[in-house]
Amino acid sequence: MLIVMKPRATASETEAVVDVITAIGLRAHPMPGATRTAIGITGNEGPIDGRRFENLPGVAEVIRVTKPYKLVTLDLHPDKTVVRVGDATIGGSEIAIIAGPCAIESREQAFTVAKAVQKSGARFFRGSIWKPRTSPYTFQGLGDKAWQIMTEIRDAFGLKVVTEAVEESHVGLIEKYGDVIQIGARNMQNFSLLKRAGRSKLPVLLKRGMAATLEEWLLAAEYIMAEGNYNVILCERGVRTFAQHTRNTLDLASVPAIRRISHLPVIVDPSHGTGTAYMVTPLARAGIAVGADGLMVEVHNRPELALSDSAQALTPSQYAQLIEEVHAVRNVMPPAADGLNAN
Repeated sequence: MLIVMKPRATASETEAVVDVITAIGLRAHPMPGATRTAIGITGNEGPIDGRRFENLPGVAEVIRVTKPYKLVTLDLHPDKTVVRVGDATIGGSEIAIIAGPCAIESREQAFTVAKAVQKSGARFFRGSIWKPRTSPYTFQGLGDKAWQIMTEIRDAFGLKVVTEAVEESHVGLIEKYGDVIQIGARNMQNFSLLKRAGRSKLPVLLKRGMAATLEEWLLAAEYIMAEGNYNVILCERGVRTFAQHTRNTLDLASVPAIRRISHLPVIVDPSHGTGTAYMVTPLARAGIAVGADGLMVEVHNRPELALSDSAQALTPSQYAQLIEEVHAVRNVMPPAADGLNAN
């Protein structure tokens, strides 16, 4: 259920509605917008009689939500969400670039790549501390030893640190040392991990599962938001299909499709979406052209020696060219392309 407040409703009137929702054992999710506040209700196991709210001061209307998700929708929050990470944003007017190696391998490797990322103007540095792999015999990441390297990068270059939580205990460490919690494709439906990330104050970057529908992806975001964390970024990273020419099939259609449903920012990962370095830049351009809010790109100073995902990593010079090209694409796009209702 969705309670829409009047444009001139006061803060105390909104708080009074929230108090009523809480008093009947449900959870209220106030979402202030440019012209009015909407309050989503979760925690009900059956229908709610909306008439109890209709005559409360400041209430404009009560809407029954028939979609399986409530908090991610434009019905609740018609204004696009801009996720703020310190002085950086995802979903704002500029392209958010999250770049770095697949995994932290050494101080030299990480610092070389971080220097290239900072030089490009990007604000976010990615690098896995823990690396879940298909085979148990391949490189699994440096683990906790990598935090020292990440902390030094954060301090030396002023970059925001994005890294993946593989299990619930990792979230606390990212809260201590990082800036954005990444939930990987393999964990998109790890519901206990989603709930733990939902209780965090850090933004959560949620990657689409390898065979997930849009509805399943949005419901995973709903798990996070239902716990009270509304700073969720969706990341399209390709899905598994019958295609042989790419590692995954990058579903660029998901970007405008999400735009028609959700207020959450959406970025594209052309590295995992293709698995092949020569395809990354063309698909990055395409991602920006269809309206993505940003990109996640893998960069390595020596891809041929990378301990994971070497085939899809760009060299620093290739990455610099990608940045130049995606900004050129953004600069020629019509203003409507940045809006939620762009076609």
